[in-house]
Amino acid sequence: MAEHSDPNAPWKTLSGIGTTAITAALFLFFLQYLPTVAAGEPVRWVIPWIPSLDVHLSFWIDGLSLMFALLITGIGALVMLYAAKYLAGHPQYDRFALYLFAFMLSMLGVVLADNLIALFVFWELTTFTSYLLIGFGHADPKSRRNALQALLLTATGGLALLAGFILMGVTQGSFEMSQINAAGSLVGKEFYTLILFLVLAGAFTKSAQVPFHFWLPNAMAAPTPVSAYLHSATMVKAGVYLLARTHPALSGSDLWIWILSIFGAVTAVFASLMALRQTDLKQTLAYTTLMALGTLVMFLAGSTGYAITAAMTFLLVHSLYKAGLFLTIGVIDHATGTRDANLLGGLKKAMPITAMAAAVAGLAMAGIPPFLGFIAKEVAYSGALEMHLWLFVVPMALIAFALMFAVAGIVAYKPFYGPQGELPHAPHEGPWPMLLGPVVLGVLGLLFGLMPGIAAHYLIEPAVHAVMGAPDRGGRVKLWAGFNMALLLSLVTFALGFLIYLRHQSLRERLARIEAKSPDLDASWDRFLDWFVRFSKVQTGLIQTGVLRQYMFATFTVFAVTVLVTLVARGAGPLRVSFSGLGIMEWGIAALITAGTVLVLMTSSRITALVGLGTVGIGVALVFITYSAPDVAITQLLVELLVVVLLALALLKMPYLDKGNVQKHSFPNAVLAIAVGALTTWVLLLVVDQPFDRRLTEFFEGASWTQAFGRNIVNVILVDFRTLDTFGEIAVVLIAALGAFVLLKGMRATKEEKK
Repeated sequence: MAEHSDPNAPWKTLSGIGTTAITAALFLFFLQYLPTVAAGEPVRWVIPWIPSLDVHLSFWIDGLSLMFALLITGIGALVMLYAAKYLAGHPQYDRFALYLFAFMLSMLGVVLADNLIALFVFWELTTFTSYLLIGFGHADPKSRRNALQALLLTATGGLALLAGFILMGVTQGSFEMSQINAAGSLVGKEFYTLILFLVLAGAFTKSAQVPFHFWLPNAMAAPTPVSAYLHSATMVKAGVYLLARTHPALSGSDLWIWILSIFGAVTAVFASLMALRQTDLKQTLAYTTLMALGTLVMFLAGSTGYAITAAMTFLLVHSLYKAGLFLTIGVIDHATGTRDANLLGGLKKAMPITAMAAAVAGLAMAGIPPFLGFIAKEVAYSGALEMHLWLFVVPMALIAFALMFAVAGIVAYKPFYGPQGELPHAPHEGPWPMLLGPVVLGVLGLLFGLMPGIAAHYLIEPAVHAVMGAPDRGGRVKLWAGFNMALLLSLVTFALGFLIYLRHQSLRERLARIEAKSPDLDASWDRFLDWFVRFSKVQTGLIQTGVLRQYMFATFTVFAVTVLVTLVARGAGPLRVSFSGLGIMEWGIAALITAGTVLVLMTSSRITALVGLGTVGIGVALVFITYSAPDVAITQLLVELLVVVLLALALLKMPYLDKGNVQKHSFPNAVLAIAVGALTTWVLLLVVDQPFDRRLTEFFEGASWTQAFGRNIVNVILVDFRTLDTFGEIAVVLIAALGAFVLLKGMRATKEEKK
């Protein structure tokens, strides 16, 4: 079923024109920085956010962030223009345009943010906005399920990433990524391994590396413009951007090289095979995105100029041809009503412009000269031959590129020149707003291939310099680099890819049989969620019992254990306690408080227990009076009086306690109460035993009259210096009183209804 709306509906909506115009203006804004950044002069803006925590809205434009910003805004403008026609007449198009524009701004924040905390905020905003876009067709349960899957998986990785950012900032003494990279490598430092795993968890979940890959093909539940944007230049490349941005600080270790090489290579080959397996062209392109992400991760494992140049060149060409092919598939779906590769064929006569755009993008994807895709493949082979694990990387890259050659034929050649099946309706050429994007992106891939010096000087080389942390020699991006091993590997790629294309139908059937016998991680995700829900219900049943006594017992137990462990870990020694200064008055107050406590523990009467608590409260008030704090003592007495009166009135309406039940719980309650009291006393005595710091006391003594015109220091602190805090406490009491009033009123109304 086609996902677009009425193709004859008007498309020039205000939201469509507005978002396209703003995004195009942003593209032109970033375009002006090309000469500056190419000259090796990064640009930085800083807006103070939380200075006390060293958190700022700092933005950094260097070669890497500028390349991403241009791809995000340039492709974004074409996608938004495309979407305005593709979803013409959709009743919720304005909402879609808002989601897409918010997603674009979030992704811009990710690639431009220099502060780690700000980067994390934008990172999570891309997670949230992509959830809205993937689940845009919310009436479909599958769409909602796939959106939730992407949200949960990438947000979990985001939490790990936040922990890694905090450790990285603390270790390097700054949360500014530019300063962290300038400070040198983290390899060999105390928390390097933990930081690396946390950052990789965020990057691998976002960029869908095996075994976290399954959410990305499921994201095809989103409309085609979202797929084109998400898969070419935005969210799925956020993890790749993160690895490139942290490359100067985290790369170089054996862990970095092995993990990125193995996971990237496995993802690339696995995704290429799965792309060959698909019959839905949109799903086919989704798996080719996985292949590209794996390839990028694999080359970022290296530290040589060729390896990083390969990653940056392939990133650029993939963004161009992948967006173009996704938009082309959308035009085909729009014109024929299907994306089934087994049905599509012979469309060249009815859709000549679409056929041309698909051919140009497909040739770039296949790596045919003179397109930029050919140069990217040549540089990739040269980079692979220089890597530490070249015996593993080279054959994996060869297999992946050969499979991509075959898939390019399936996506870009077969629908237009192959045999045609029974289509839902007669094909026709797409409208110009939907054709402009594929044509422009395809032409750019060809121009950059014919004139690679432009792309190299303004985009690729500055990005390589940013990733490597220092300028590196150029001259790698050439259309003809002579007869070398890279050229030989390219020729082998063409031959092997052509053979795979000729046999792709039989290979697809074999892959289907293998897939049927293999573990299904997507179904395993559903089983995991079902288990997690059941576990949560069991846990909730154990913890949320509805018995207040159990809640309080658990809370004070955790408190006691935490304080005890802390005191032991800190090496808190024995206290020097002297009772020589205590007189008859102090001992009498202590006896009164002890008697009240024992009475509470031993009685089975709520009223008697209330009297015991009141006795303890009066004893505390007497302590305040003894040590010259009459205002606090008066407050204490008033609170005790109010509590006793209110609770006494409430207890008259409650049933009698079961004496056996009280005795059953009295001993553990007594042990816990003694433990909490002893630990609290221990902590207070440790505090009192320390030298008294009078700085705050002297400040309030000097400022209470001169600034607040009050001689009662306690009152001045509460009313003037802690005004908002006091206001908050009053608001809490008021809200509690209103809640109690509503509950009591509801009980009265229920009783009257029963009568």
